[in-house]
Amino acid sequence: MKKKLVVLSGAGVSAESGVATFRDAGGLWEGHNVMDVASPEGFRKNPALVLDFYNQRRRQLFDVQPNDAHKIIASLEADFDVNVITQNVDDLHERGGSTHVLHLHGELLKARCTVDENAVIDWTGDIAPGQKHPDTGRQLRPHIVWFGEMVPTIEAAVTYVEQADYIIVVGTSMQVYPAAGLVDFARRDAKIFYIDLNPADVSGLNNKVEVLAMKASEGMGVVRERLLQ
Repeated sequence: MKKKLVVLSGAGVSAESGVATFRDAGGLWEGHNVMDVASPEGFRKNPALVLDFYNQRRRQLFDVQPNDAHKIIASLEADFDVNVITQNVDDLHERGGSTHVLHLHGELLKARCTVDENAVIDWTGDIAPGQKHPDTGRQLRPHIVWFGEMVPTIEAAVTYVEQADYIIVVGTSMQVYPAAGLVDFARRDAKIFYIDLNPADVSGLNNKVEVLAMKASEGMGVVRERLLQ
């Protein structure tokens, strides 16, 4: 039976493909206050601004490709039972070959009804003000988990982490909750690898953690070699 491997991925993985990381050092997302473009209040206040913000992000996906980090993660399925838990809203893990991807913060290539959060549909184009869900007849919105909203996939993510023999945390500052708290659910004997150019202090974790201060693709290459040994 294959050992269970969980990959917790963040913006640093997609950054190597040219996907802009939303938040800069000043806490702005593409020049916007984060609460203006990533909160229910921001959407109620200025839906056109929010829809345009995500329309631009969605269009960008068609100009980028999976990088070596995505491909290495997918290749590990040959030897491990791999589940990817990502904070990213792009589809680069899927396009890179991963077959089990759980999106914590939603997906750019899906849209949902503003009234019924379960009315989710595939969506590749822009969303315009006044554009209705085909079934509910209510305004469409991006299928993105905004600040202040519940993370519907968090319980499944916890279950994957609890069962993992190995955990790779890659391309994330481990500052955004609830995602950052997932490693707290790791078994005491689970081996954790943490790859990030600017890794956070993980000395408080119970598990043995190997920290690799590298970009995602480089670090994933190193970790793959360690795992296959």
